[in-house]
Amino acid sequence: MGAISSLFGYLLNALYTVFNNYGIAIIVFSVILRIVLIPITIKQQKSLKKSAKLQEEMKEIQRKYKNNPEKLNQETIDLYKREKLSPFAGCFSSIIQLIIILSVFWLVSQPLTYMKKIDVNVINDYKTQLQQEGNQSTYSEIAIINRYGAEDERVRLNMDFLGLDLSKVPSSNLSDWTVYIIPLLYVISSVVSIKITNSFNKKKKKDQKAITDGSEVKAEEPNELEAMEAMNKNMMYMLPLMSVFIAFIAPLGLALYWFVSNVLIIIEKIIIDSVMKHKEEKENA
Repeated sequence: MGAISSLFGYLLNALYTVFNNYGIAIIVFSVILRIVLIPITIKQQKSLKKSAKLQEEMKEIQRKYKNNPEKLNQETIDLYKREKLSPFAGCFSSIIQLIIILSVFWLVSQPLTYMKKIDVNVINDYKTQLQQEGNQSTYSEIAIINRYGAEDERVRLNMDFLGLDLSKVPSSNLSDWTVYIIPLLYVISSVVSIKITNSFNKKKKKDQKAITDGSEVKAEEPNELEAMEAMNKNMMYMLPLMSVFIAFIAPLGLALYWFVSNVLIIIEKIIIDSVMKHKEEKENA
């Protein structure tokens, strides 16, 4: 993760040099990163659309092999292979998101190392001074910025954003109501994003639960495809929940990045889905 954090750090520092504001730099950084990830988002939504179209064949397979769970699973997997559609597409996207989440966490937690590229000896000297002063902050580099930034330009960062101090950690500032603003916005945006994703998947899930001749297809052993999609669903919910926890114990700069990213993801999904629908209607016409 350190290598990716360092790479992100070059971009964030370049943006900070232009705007001289940590918050604005994070917002622009979020926009650029989302633009880079657009191909993955498009591929993911195409997979969801394509999967929905396979449901008629899925129902036929379920009808034909409802008494043969092993054959049912194999035929379902073969169908996905023929259509070049992976049930793990959602997991792949979630794994990439997880890598980015952790990389940005290291970046905002240690901005002097990954963003400012300050010499490790300078950082260690300041850490020693903080310890001598009795400062045992979890985020020592943030503490260095707050304590010595005014007198040493090398470790100075303007973290004031619209009156909010992006260096603050919610769990360490429980009495300060302002630290909850950005995490709350992030939670709201996560709920909206999940609802939109679920709406795109609604038809697919409904068809997969379709029954033939008024009775559900039952199998003694779990359907392998269902297990794959359950994994995708768990990943979809797990990432936001994990992010909320991390946002509570991390500097506010991280929650700002996640909030902006979520807003951009919502916009992306709506636009991409609209374009795909228009293209599909045009092809059908």
